[in-house]
Amino acid sequence: MSDRARFVVIGGGAIGCGVAFQLAEAGITDVLVLEKEPALCAVTSAQAAGLVGQVRSSLERTRLAMWSVETFSRLEQESEVKPGWRQTGSLRIAQTPERVREFHQLIDVAHRAGLDVALLDREAARRMWPGLDFGPARAILWCPTDGYLQPADLAASYRHEASRRGVRFRTNMRVTGFRKEQGRITGVETEDGVIACEYAVNAAGAHGYHLARLAGLELPVVPVRHHYVVTTPTDWLRPEMPVLRLPDATLYARAEMRALLLGGWEPQALSLDPRSFDPADPLPPIEEDWPVLAHFMEQFRPFAGSLADQPVRRVFTGWPTFTPDGRFVIGESSRVPGFVCAVGCNAHGVSGSAGIGRHLVESLFEKAPSAYVRSLSPDRFARGFDWNEAERAARGVLETYYAIGH
Repeated sequence: MSDRARFVVIGGGAIGCGVAFQLAEAGITDVLVLEKEPALCAVTSAQAAGLVGQVRSSLERTRLAMWSVETFSRLEQESEVKPGWRQTGSLRIAQTPERVREFHQLIDVAHRAGLDVALLDREAARRMWPGLDFGPARAILWCPTDGYLQPADLAASYRHEASRRGVRFRTNMRVTGFRKEQGRITGVETEDGVIACEYAVNAAGAHGYHLARLAGLELPVVPVRHHYVVTTPTDWLRPEMPVLRLPDATLYARAEMRALLLGGWEPQALSLDPRSFDPADPLPPIEEDWPVLAHFMEQFRPFAGSLADQPVRRVFTGWPTFTPDGRFVIGESSRVPGFVCAVGCNAHGVSGSAGIGRHLVESLFEKAPSAYVRSLSPDRFARGFDWNEAERAARGVLETYYAIGH
């Protein structure tokens, strides 16, 4: 064996780096992070819009998001390498009576979690986004501690803080298999040799399925297309403006410096069967779907007016992974001891990275992990599943991302 680490984390995106940081925070510093690309945060995380929202329909998800925000704020204040965290707050817009009722339920969950939220009137929202028309809004939910960040900056901050505590990182390192003894993971095979380990952490994003297969597991981790646009700059947009969420229009938006970043959740999603491409290959390219992107702009027009006609400067596309039940896959497999998952992030990879890392530590080292953390175990798929149904259901998670009760 050419090297050794207690934990080998495979994948250098937001999740892999966040897991390494959380392990180090917990005092576990014999950690090696492997990334097959030349740089960290080079694939799916690099395409993320970076929105961080804490308002969720469940207490557990709200608390996970709050932990991430607490971590981002601490890193922004204390780390020499900043995560680029902008705590701008967020505005969530209701356009239907059903959505207004949901807002009151979300407020109840937020208050039970200790999250500060409030309903604002149209004039207060207009002062925050003076170029928008809030006339169609039936209710506006304000969360002052939400915000956004740049994924590459976050990964760099995680790396700096983890490295400072002793964690090692290696790029250009592709994993080819695993060593086992009596069914337990004992090493990670790479193109450059074998790394002995006690735990191997699957944080491989859209290649999460392939890594699990190498370990002998079948996991329904499905890449589903997501994309958003960034327009040319306009004179009144400012980076300190709150993030916008328009769930009835299935849209989100924020300022990207002086430009508009706008994305959404399309009603007929496009997914990949991960069995259809090789783990050594790059992810299949995504063609820009202009009808879908134009639909996003038209959905935004009742609020945006002429801003909806702002020329598009760039389109960002990626393959975030989704699971059939819309829950993360976190924890150690009982079928392959030593193989630990941190995949299937359902478009919460960047925003939830700190909380996901914390849940992984809880699942491994706390005597009595919470019922919620236990529910995220990869063992829930041990009885098998139908791939066609799993892929359809995973697409449905994206398609209903802003559905009431999601």
